[in-house]
Amino acid sequence: MLVVVALCIALILKTFLIQAFFIPSGSMEQTIRIGDRVLVDKLTPWFGSEAKRGDVVVFKDPGGWLGGENARPAPDPVGVKQIKQTLTFIGLLPSADEQDVIKRVIGVGGDTVKCCDARGRVTVNGSPLDEPYISPGNAPSEIPFDVQVPEGRIFVMGDHRSNSADSRYHLDEAFQGTVSEGDVVGQAVVIAWPFGHWRRLEQPATFRMVPDQARRARRASRRRPRDASFA
Repeated sequence: MLVVVALCIALILKTFLIQAFFIPSGSMEQTIRIGDRVLVDKLTPWFGSEAKRGDVVVFKDPGGWLGGENARPAPDPVGVKQIKQTLTFIGLLPSADEQDVIKRVIGVGGDTVKCCDARGRVTVNGSPLDEPYISPGNAPSEIPFDVQVPEGRIFVMGDHRSNSADSRYHLDEAFQGTVSEGDVVGQAVVIAWPFGHWRRLEQPATFRMVPDQARRARRASRRRPRDASFA
């Protein structure tokens, strides 16, 4: 009975509150490494919380982003298969059917994201980003881009810039490679395993320096005098 209760609680946590995700690729190195388990906050999006610049988020594959990364492994022996199914059920192992991607949010709706400035840095609304989280030896981007992020969407990049098929690789598609906020599963908040790599995932300071273009536009529109015919 206690096992059933524990599984029910774990399922509720997985579905509505927090879920563990397994990292199968190196696209977020060195921040998140292959084989790490991250805990993803799934609760706050339910209350209308939007992804912020600098957040590491998990989102549903918009279509073709994962490629062959989720190739099915060889069948497991019967006993091992049942154990894995249980761990998958409670969120401690990824499902073979999951089509989720993990990246860092670089721009949100209303932002202009560009690469690169004279010093080779990515800019958001004209503000250059200082990105110490990028994998050592990587340039901020070898691919030039200039994207106006539509409202309700985000522009994402992996921290391992030379090994991440992110928004930059979908610039010629609808919405220029941006991802719908509705596809965001949640925000990765902690690397939970292995213990030696445990750390919180916080918003890098550089994103707090980015001016909010959309907010400025809204403020400016409120300051404009109203048409006399509507006074």
